[in-house]
Amino acid sequence: MTVIIAGGGIAGLTMGLTLHEIGVPFHILESVNDPKPLGVGINLQPPCVRELFALGLEEMLEEVSVKTRDYGFYTKTGVEIWTEPRGRHAGYNWPQYSVHRGELQMGLLKALLARCGEDSITFGCRVTQFTNTDKGVAVIYQQGETIKSLSGTMLVAADGVHSAIRAQMYPDEGAPVWGGAIMWRGTTTAPAFLSGTSMILAGHDTQRFVTYPISAPDPETGEALINWIAEAKVDPNEHIEKSDWNRKVDTSRFAADFADWDFGWIDIPELIANANEVFEYPMVDREPVDSWTDGAATLIGDAAHATYPVGSSGASQAIIDARLLGAAIKAHGEGHTAAKTYEDQVRPMANAITLANRGNGGPDAIMQMAEDRCAGDFDRLDEVLPMRERQEHAESFKKLARIRVEDTNTQAPIIA
Repeated sequence: MTVIIAGGGIAGLTMGLTLHEIGVPFHILESVNDPKPLGVGINLQPPCVRELFALGLEEMLEEVSVKTRDYGFYTKTGVEIWTEPRGRHAGYNWPQYSVHRGELQMGLLKALLARCGEDSITFGCRVTQFTNTDKGVAVIYQQGETIKSLSGTMLVAADGVHSAIRAQMYPDEGAPVWGGAIMWRGTTTAPAFLSGTSMILAGHDTQRFVTYPISAPDPETGEALINWIAEAKVDPNEHIEKSDWNRKVDTSRFAADFADWDFGWIDIPELIANANEVFEYPMVDREPVDSWTDGAATLIGDAAHATYPVGSSGASQAIIDARLLGAAIKAHGEGHTAAKTYEDQVRPMANAITLANRGNGGPDAIMQMAEDRCAGDFDRLDEVLPMRERQEHAESFKKLARIRVEDTNTQAPIIA
């Protein structure tokens, strides 16, 4: 009997590598037939990087990622509001990485296949439902046109924001919740800006731009692959394809809204104009729920706590989920007790982050504070938004997300 993992994304692959580390048999059922390095950039926080290093993945991360040096918030005119060092530059014992999501996923998959063999994962299999049994779980999945079943000691649902397992637990939940904003995500080969490995956010609640490099500069041209996100709130009555997460669009849909966002040290219109390709995403999350566990089945990653992409929480928390669940399985064995132990550790904090990212508790809320208080005159920034208040705001989110330097550095890896 094995632990069945639904989904071979970042959360599911980390779960598999963790179970291999502690000597627990597992099998991953992944819906995609032929995984490719799709997606755009993400950030990995030091507590998550600590766990990937503990899994022996430091060399892989060095190959596919960029160490983020600093993280800054700016007004819609390019005036600096708050910048802070990140990773080892901030005193952490581990770096923060900016990485292409697809390259990270391929790196995790390569490690899984090398350590666990090709029999550890089956592609083209979509898990559709489960039943608790006296020995664990029975899982139903679809492979092509064939419906199959598999029994295991436990089911770990890492099947994302559209999780079929979560839908079974919450049949009346419906589609993800749209927050009224659209994100256009792209990459552009361009010169790096500021420190060369800076991550910046500019704008306010209804219009913003996020960007950072996800490759090292070319030694000849000095250009790097720059990941960026343009975001704008739209009419809530506008029809949005909220379930389409890979819709390629033309920049004409949004470029005019950022036409005057050339700050001198970064030319945002130029980044947009020279994009390799652009995808449109609705800004969606999931309502926090009171339980992630049903018998020997439990949710991790976006299946458990899909949240707005604020504060670099999503992928980092998914990796930590897998590690905490692995530690609980190591301590209690596969099944309900391990699932509840993990859930009780993570769910209250993850639900709080989901709600904070919707409102004024996320780190990026400092941009709207500047917008409101300056009323267009950003020369008054220091007067109306003192530096002490900006620092307190930044520290409050680190405390909520459990990513303060002192907390991270004093904590040993989750699995000894």
